[in-house]
Amino acid sequence: MEAFLIANIAPIMFGTLVLFLLCGFPVAFALAANGLFFGLVGIELGLLKPELLQALPNRIFGIMANDTLLAIPFFTLMGLILERSGMAEDLLDTIGQLFGPIRGGVAYAVIFVGALLAATTGVVAASVISMGLISLPVMLRYGYDKRLATGVIAASGTLAQIIPPSLVLIVMADQLGRSVGDMYKAAFGPGLLLTAMYAGYVLAVSLFKPHHAPALPPEARNLREPNGDSGIRSLLVLVAATVAASYAFAHWYEASHPDAHRDEVGIFSAALGIVGAFVFALANRYAKLGLLSRMAEKVVFVLIPPLALIFLVLGTIFIGLATPTEGGGMGAVGALVLALLNRRLTWPLLTQAMMSTTRLSCFVIFILIGSTVFALVFRGVNGDLWVEHLLTSLPGGSTGFLIAVNILFFVLAFFLDFFELAFILVPLVGPVAEKLGIDLIWFGVLLGVNMQTSFMHPPFGFALFYLRSVAPKEVKTSDIYWGAIPFVCIQVLMVALIIAFPQLVAVETRTDMTEEVELKIDAPADYGAPAEDGPPQLDFSTDEEKK
Repeated sequence: MEAFLIANIAPIMFGTLVLFLLCGFPVAFALAANGLFFGLVGIELGLLKPELLQALPNRIFGIMANDTLLAIPFFTLMGLILERSGMAEDLLDTIGQLFGPIRGGVAYAVIFVGALLAATTGVVAASVISMGLISLPVMLRYGYDKRLATGVIAASGTLAQIIPPSLVLIVMADQLGRSVGDMYKAAFGPGLLLTAMYAGYVLAVSLFKPHHAPALPPEARNLREPNGDSGIRSLLVLVAATVAASYAFAHWYEASHPDAHRDEVGIFSAALGIVGAFVFALANRYAKLGLLSRMAEKVVFVLIPPLALIFLVLGTIFIGLATPTEGGGMGAVGALVLALLNRRLTWPLLTQAMMSTTRLSCFVIFILIGSTVFALVFRGVNGDLWVEHLLTSLPGGSTGFLIAVNILFFVLAFFLDFFELAFILVPLVGPVAEKLGIDLIWFGVLLGVNMQTSFMHPPFGFALFYLRSVAPKEVKTSDIYWGAIPFVCIQVLMVALIIAFPQLVAVETRTDMTEEVELKIDAPADYGAPAEDGPPQLDFSTDEEKK
């Protein structure tokens, strides 16, 4: 029995952890308890030395001193302040009016606003609850299919998992030992592509089943001119002028700064165009120029403040002016300023947001401490080598490894939260991926898209529970579950596309700065023998110098 335990302690330790989690034991305590118990077992069996556990205090202090993790409470506070300040209501109302005349217009508005909220809040619960409270009654009132309406809301809310400033990407970068800024840049393209795929599904439904996604009736469109015109023409002219100004500035900036990075040029030019449009709308309102329609003016004043916050946070990170932690701090301050300008910043709002932020931050830190205890002992009993041998022996090389790991994450996402998956499994599979030559930034984005499904899985998806808590009684739980399945399939398809076409994730190719120089030491044939005129002369020149 003792020999069996010594030979198989790593798989037994991992299996015991899974058993504890399936029994519903709290994740942080399950991790720590398993680590300490098997640490004592390993010491008793002679596999570990007691001195190994003395490394735990240093590891825990290292977690507390990790500046990267400070971005989690900053971005969480920013998202909760924005969610409670009414920004989502204004966005959904305005964008719904904009897309209302077309079939599925409200569903398109939910997807667009979901992506925008993801880029400002980064919190799934805030996005799903806000859109469930605001847009679900509207869609049901005007004849949308219940499954389509609930599925669109749940799926759009989960975009906060992959579109920066996602909390998942912060944790993923920390666990893989990579830059959060690089992870954000790489995830932006897949996040936008996934948004487009959601919109494509709504388009297909509106074409093949038009009665499931009708347009808003004329009486529901209240942003009209006194003469009955929609005002879209004025908005299109403003958008065209903004794009032209940004394009011209980008050309001028590239010509005057030839060494400027593409991110820098794009962010500066887009920021100039957005600021110009906002200033023009302000002048039109207060000088009563009458050049913009009600629709155009409303879209500018509702859409540009969150866009400005996105540029403040992500723009400064992408061009290197701020770290993710500093960007999160600026985002939290910016959210407070926006709520104050909208006259919605109250003491109860601030208290609730700070309490929720503290609760989530403590949740993350406790899981991280528990996973550190587990990982220390697991590596001490060579569990990392067991996982490596298990995964590298799979058929198909790196492709087989990617397929197996993604199936594992997909199945475990039925039962585990994304934080738990990131802290338990990512440290185990990350080193194996690196040994197989897989870029860890690309790998992190791939797993981030996969872990997004953990919020959508029936019957345990958290986004489904959030939506169930605010959905009207006429919406059945089965409607929410069936509505989520097409979007889960879209997310799985996105995972397959990233594996099949790795270039979808824009990972920067970094130049290897190490230079291989062959050093030749030419010693005389009689080196070691006494020399008549002093020590022997050695030639330390390189091949390049000799040429």
